[in-house]
Formats: sequence, structure tokens, C-alpha cells
Amino acid sequence: MTGQELALEVIQRLKNEYPESDCTLDYDEAWKLLVSVRLAAQCTDARVNVVVQDLYKKFPDVDALANAEVSEIEALVRPCGLGNSKARDISACMRMLRDEYGSRVPEDFDALLKLPGVGRKSANLIMGDVFGKPAIVTDTHCIRLSNRIGLVHDIKDPKKVEMALWKIIPPEEGNNLCHRLVDHGREICTARTHPYCDRCCLNDICEKNGVD
Repeated sequence: MTGQELALEVIQRLKNEYPESDCTLDYDEAWKLLVSVRLAAQCTDARVNVVVQDLYKKFPDVDALANAEVSEIEALVRPCGLGNSKARDISACMRMLRDEYGSRVPEDFDALLKLPGVGRKSANLIMGDVFGKPAIVTDTHCIRLSNRIGLVHDIKDPKKVEMALWKIIPPEEGNNLCHRLVDHGREICTARTHPYCDRCCLNDICEKNGVD
């Protein structure tokens, strides 16, 4: 089975297994997803979804958050960890959206990368989930599972994994596949316990790299 054939089979099986997979960060506007994905670094999505409720009550739009003192933002986002650096990035990002983009999130990958606190993972998430564009979000689940399954081999760098996956995954499937890898990584192909290979829909085609 070629890499492309394996990818297509993985896509189909995970699609059958997790038909409703989606982003687990709550948002109803693009700028809120930018905020949440920054807060999600080294923090669970569930906690972020709770913390942002008070943040958005006090600062309900881009301009309000852009005008806020960093200390005010930090006081609200501290439960997510790394409060000072996250607050500074969020503040700078919202100011840039206000001053350069009319308080709107740009629909351009390179423009997203110029926003403070936004890396390739965040930019891909915005492009895929908000704008419906081709995207591959190489979070920890994607990187771990891609190596275990054999979609990539011994690649840990997020950008290198992304570039390798672009070669074998149809553009229109990348974003949803990454969401399904997250669900599969949480439920079956776990990191902190031995993976439940006996219950895995990929058991017969997975290379099981790194699994004893």
C-alpha cells in the first residue's frame, strides 16, 4: 500500500468512526477562535471554553479586547496557565486586527502568520474551520498518530509533518482528518496509556510505530 493509498483508507475509516468530529473549542466568531487557540497552549480545550465566557462578557468584541489593559486580560485568562504571555499575545493580536484589518480576521494564511501569537497550527485551524479552506492542523495528536500509523515516518517537527501530509492527503480532506485524529487520539490511540489497538478501526493497516 502506497502512502497515498494508506491515507485514503485512514480518511475513510476515521470518517465512518467519527462522522461528527469538529473543533472542540467553542466560538461563534473568527476572532474568538484566535483567542481560544492561543489560550489552549498547554491547557485543555474544556478549560479554555469555561475561561473565555468571562473574558467575552467583559470584552465582547475585537475593539474592546484591543483597548483592554494586558493586566485585565491576564487576570481573566490566568487559569489557562502562562497568563502573562498569553495575555500579551492576545492584546497585541487584537490591536493588529483593529488597526490593520478593520477588526476582522484576514482570510489569508500568510497574513494570519503575522498576527502575534499565531503559528502555523493556529493559522491552519482558522483557514479550515472558519473559512473552509484546505488546512492541516499538526497538533500533538496529529503528529503522534501520523507517525504511529505510518502516514509519516520519524518526523516530529510540526511543519515537516504538515508538509509530508500535504503530499498524500487530498486538500479537501485535511482539516476534517485532523479533527478525527484528535478524537481518535483521545479515545483509542492514547498517549498516556497503552493504545487500545484491539478496539481500533485502523488495527489491520496501522504500522504501530512506537507501540510495544
